[in-house]
Amino acid sequence: MRRAFGRWAVAAVAIPLAVAGARKVSERIEARRGSTRASRLLRQGTTLAERLTGR
Repeated sequence: MRRAFGRWAVAAVAIPLAVAGARKVSERIEARRGSTRASRLLRQGTTLAERLTGR
């Protein structure tokens, strides 16, 4: 039971925080250097994660 709650907690808290952090990193990269391959990939990854998690 505790493991299930721990997994739920990670999915409910850690994943959205990671997505938000990745989005901010991509925005900072784009602000400094313009659109780069890395920033585009980060943005695409965050968009996909948001679609999968429904946030």
